Amino acid sequence: MNSKYKVLKFKSNNFKNVDDLVSIEEPLEISIKYKNNDNWVTQILSITMRTPGHDEDLVRGFLFNEQIVQDVKHIQSIKSFGAKVGQYKIQNKILATLNNSKNINITKIKRDFLTNSSCGVCGKSSLDALEIIKTKKPSLAEPKISKKVVLQSPDILRDNQSEFSKTGGIHASGLFLDNGKLVEIREDVGRHNALDKLVGRILKKKNLNPKKQFIACSGRLNFELVQKVLMTNIGIMIGVGAPTSLAIDLANKYNMTLVGFVKKDSFNIYSNKQKIII
Repeated sequence: MNSKYKVLKFKSNNFKNVDDLVSIEEPLEISIKYKNNDNWVTQILSITMRTPGHDEDLVRGFLFNEQIVQDVKHIQSIKSFGAKVGQYKIQNKILATLNNSKNINITKIKRDFLTNSSCGVCGKSSLDALEIIKTKKPSLAEPKISKKVVLQSPDILRDNQSEFSKTGGIHASGLFLDNGKLVEIREDVGRHNALDKLVGRILKKKNLNPKKQFIACSGRLNFELVQKVLMTNIGIMIGVGAPTSLAIDLANKYNMTLVGFVKKDSFNIYSNKQKIII
């Protein structure tokens, strides 16, 4: 499922306005219904970000892979519900009814999901919690970075990763100055973890300066990564991969300049082009 976005594309030293197909990203709130003694209990289990479509398969696999149920026959039904919301008019809530509480791991649910927020949005307890509690927006004017800095940042990030990164199994996030100098870099097998590590390092060293800095990440750019960067008030985010629809929408809402698909001689600006020197 995808949608068209207007993009300012830089390639071979020229800028051009083009239409770009972007994968749609939407939150899915997963609830479960089960019997506790003689009473039916409905509990929000988790929120995950997904490309809409095949939601029942996603929930079925999620419940089995996390061993909430040990056999899919213990899932009585899976049904989407609630209003069709957002610009794509999609139902973003789904309920799995389990046929026997003896067949589900209630202890695991309470331990691993209801109190766990380690994976960002995935651990939030309702869709309402997705709204960022944030009134301040990054500056629309600062920093400004050149095309050369944009193009070089992925190579600098890659060159400063560890030897293990050469296996291709490690993601990285880096803090850069507006002149292209790398300030800090952190790695992890998870994109979100790499960014969390970077922000933690920045805060510990007290060298955060949003008007002079930007962040570059390996991989694609989704809602959660944009949300994490916004919390630092840094207003430019660069990625070597594609952004999702929700990442672009969030960047636009909070004045972030979002740049993706950075290659040797090209990149796409998905929001707020004024911070890239054209």
